[in-house]
Amino acid sequence: MAKLYFRYGAVSSAKTLNLLAVAHNYRQQGKKVLLVKPALDVRFGGQSIKSRAGLEQVADLAISDNGRIPLDALEGVSCVLVDEAQFLTTSVINQFRDIATLHEIPVICYGLRADFRSHLFEGSRRLLELADTIEEIKTTCAFCNKKAIMNLKHSDGRATIEGPTVDLGAEEKYFPACYSCYHAQLAAADAPVFPTSEQFELFTLQQLSKTNLR
Repeated sequence: MAKLYFRYGAVSSAKTLNLLAVAHNYRQQGKKVLLVKPALDVRFGGQSIKSRAGLEQVADLAISDNGRIPLDALEGVSCVLVDEAQFLTTSVINQFRDIATLHEIPVICYGLRADFRSHLFEGSRRLLELADTIEEIKTTCAFCNKKAIMNLKHSDGRATIEGPTVDLGAEEKYFPACYSCYHAQLAAADAPVFPTSEQFELFTLQQLSKTNLR
């Protein structure tokens, strides 16, 4: 039986580069791949899958929250490759599980495990529940040489937990961090590391007040 894979890593761990390399290898062997991305990821254009190293491919399918993967798109496909899988919904991940099980086509999903507040994304949670194989793509912390496991968000040069869970950005906004540096950066910005809903609301109000006073 074909497998559903989840390959996760912190930001800047070359997940998309890895995906594009796998796609290249399949195509070098004369095999067809289906490249899938979330429709909401428009950082590089609606149909583009682009790595931070500059390599780029056009996605075959940009799927919305309630989208369906057409069965005719699977014809002759040897592998389905999914970029930014964390942004996909449970229903879409369930479809990938069915593709691997019922159509016997391997599905390899790449994405973040958790957001900048250390909470699982919906798509990542479902992949952790359903994937046959879970693999970590490793990178080092931007502030030391330890392994990065956290995604640290910065705004105006300071670490923050403000903003929506899905807040698109790249190197200018997000940094890979080990837990120690993640904690230290947020502490330096007076941001709670594990905020309750009340703490988060208070922190947001405080930050808004500071902005209004400038």
